[in-house]
Amino acid sequence: MNHSILVLNGPNLNMLGSREPSIYGKESLADMEANLLALSREHGLGVTFFQSNHEGAIIDRIQESRDNISGIIANLGGFTHTSIAIRDAFLTSGLPVLEVHVSNVARREDFRQVNYLSDIAIGSISGFGILGYQLAFMAFLKLLPTPPP
Repeated sequence: MNHSILVLNGPNLNMLGSREPSIYGKESLADMEANLLALSREHGLGVTFFQSNHEGAIIDRIQESRDNISGIIANLGGFTHTSIAIRDAFLTSGLPVLEVHVSNVARREDFRQVNYLSDIAIGSISGFGILGYQLAFMAFLKLLPTPPP
């Protein structure tokens, strides 16, 4: 079985690079995807991308991934702090999830301290900009079983 990772991004992450660059940096979602595609080619771990500003679309994508994805890198954006429904979709999927946040949410507003994903994720990476996605990808290289030749 060849492994493939889903990179799942929630609301407003399509605005990376132009949205509050002092907090989120100047690199775009397309920049992050290009970085991970290069890693994918280098290491042979497949990667697909999905971004939505809509909770139901994110839940649908998680449910669709159960049979063809080995793990999920998730940046739920604002849904991190509000969506029990997305949390339930992750639990139902049984897939390993690595949580990524571009900014350091621990240093942000009080309402961002509520997190419905971190306790069910196998790990969390926060505050390293889009480099966090690459770190999560590299973690999956170590965490997933090696496919047979």
